[in-house]
Amino acid sequence: MARTDRLMRLMDALRRLPAPVTAERLAGETGVSRRQLYRDIATLRAGGALIDGAAGVGYRLTEDPALPPQSFSPLEIEALVLGVGELRQTGDPALEAAGRSALARIIATLPDTQSRRAMHTVLRTFRPPTTPVALGIDMALLRRACWDELALDIRYRDRAGGVTQREVWPLGMSYAEGGLMVLVWCCLRQDWRHFRASGIETASLSGRSFRPRRVALLRDYASRSAAPRAVR
Repeated sequence: MARTDRLMRLMDALRRLPAPVTAERLAGETGVSRRQLYRDIATLRAGGALIDGAAGVGYRLTEDPALPPQSFSPLEIEALVLGVGELRQTGDPALEAAGRSALARIIATLPDTQSRRAMHTVLRTFRPPTTPVALGIDMALLRRACWDELALDIRYRDRAGGVTQREVWPLGMSYAEGGLMVLVWCCLRQDWRHFRASGIETASLSGRSFRPRRVALLRDYASRSAAPRAVR
């Protein structure tokens, strides 16, 4: 693990775990030995992080009092908690876990009154349990392709059962009632397509980048988005 990533994970653990946090717990959270953890604590302190505690006692992160605390209105807090709760409906465990982690970091920086409010919000979502549609594609791969503007070679099965092999340039994803949809530029058809993620049976990076075309493609899509398009 890169040093910067390791230190970020350590700061995250210090923010969200009940203090004081033992060195053993922190080492487990960051995947390092205790000796490395002590070195990382020293590195963070040298960089200005206010971390109280010591080996054998536990550690507590004290946010710099010179920085203004995060502040949200009651309705903003409700919206954040409600939004993260809705991630359960996506069927994407990694995305749901990321939402919970982000919310925990936000709550950890709130003043005491707002932090307690976030733990006892009024708005909740209660929906009948649903079985997520099985996806053949690795969501981490799909997100990487969208973020890094990388082409994908896919095997796609349409609603009629027809199967095609094609290269696509994924530009975005959206959740709808029918499941996760992927917006792509299809190199086979030389046109826009909205594909069901569940219809993508296999996917791999082609090794090609569409970065130089991204802005022009999005402008073209925006200009034609008013026209309805069939889901294949």
